[in-house]
Amino acid sequence: MPNVRVIKKYPNRRLYDTELSRYITLSDVRDLVMRGVPFRVQDTATDADLTRTILLQIMLEEESGGRPLFSANMLAQIIRFYGGTLQGLFARYLEDSLDLFANQQQQMQQAWGENPVESLARATQRNVELWADLQKDFLRAAGFPLGAKDKGQAD
Repeated sequence: MPNVRVIKKYPNRRLYDTELSRYITLSDVRDLVMRGVPFRVQDTATDADLTRTILLQIMLEEESGGRPLFSANMLAQIIRFYGGTLQGLFARYLEDSLDLFANQQQQMQQAWGENPVESLARATQRNVELWADLQKDFLRAAGFPLGAKDKGQAD
């Protein structure tokens, strides 16, 4: 497992990269995210993990400029899950969905050198199967009854 880079956040709101031994900006943290560098943002006063807070700040900046990723309707739907019985399940579902999407994108980029049409057809079929499995897991975990065919496959 790669070392996790520690970014310290000081009370003056400045971020300090302990690996580079210098202050950095949110833009620099965004670059770490884009390069897939594992990191943790730590509050120097309390040692609290502030990674999520910093990532949310980066997302807010991204959403404020250019073309937003989230529509108002999508954000409202996400907010409705907070505090509900399905909050944890929904969070896992979103994370698994994003992981699946990222893996599919990576596989497509690697396979593009082969026959592009055949690669696309294989990826589409596999994607449909994975989404169906993910949806069944979500419904099953949420307590929704599945048809007899699906129950037999799950057992």
